[in-house]
Amino acid sequence: MGRIKKIQQLTHNPFLNLYDLTIENRVGNPGKYYVASRSKTEAELELVTKQQEPDGVIIYSLYGEKRDRVVLIRQYRYTIDDYIYEFPAGLVEPGEDYHASAVRELREETGLTLHPLQVDTIFERPYYTTIGMTDECCATVYGYAEGEVSGDLMEDSEEIEVVFADRGEVRRILREERVAEVCAHMLLHFLHDEDPFAFLETGETAGKA
Repeated sequence: MGRIKKIQQLTHNPFLNLYDLTIENRVGNPGKYYVASRSKTEAELELVTKQQEPDGVIIYSLYGEKRDRVVLIRQYRYTIDDYIYEFPAGLVEPGEDYHASAVRELREETGLTLHPLQVDTIFERPYYTTIGMTDECCATVYGYAEGEVSGDLMEDSEEIEVVFADRGEVRRILREERVAEVCAHMLLHFLHDEDPFAFLETGETAGKA
């Protein structure tokens, strides 16, 4: 098993930082490893705290009287200098329950009101996004959205178009557009199941939505 010998914080930014790790690999050879983290200080890094707390929340919600459309956003991202289809998402604020974060973030990004579902924790607990480069982990909140689209609460740094996609549009998006990985995987449920949330009823709290 590898060992971490030293941690050096290379940046001091409010939302994302880079850490330089001096390591010793499993056969005893020295090396370097770089970790991007939402943590603002070394003491907050998960490799230090060993606590898996959600940095962010992803919102999978259905819209419309028939609940036959999924709420997506088409958002400009500097990392690719292009637009990409994603689920609405955002960071969990300190001391904030991630279900409350989901309600807040959906309202801020889309103007819609989210009604979260109660689901088994295996479906919503925080999982890691890209563990090879970051310790970031995100929880997922499921629910039904209602209301009218509004950009009144959108931040100046955000460029977001709200999309209500039916199954035909989801197929087109998956074939032709740039799509975030987590979003793409969940959209396969939307395409396959008559009830897109049917898979949520396979856990210990089946029927308690």
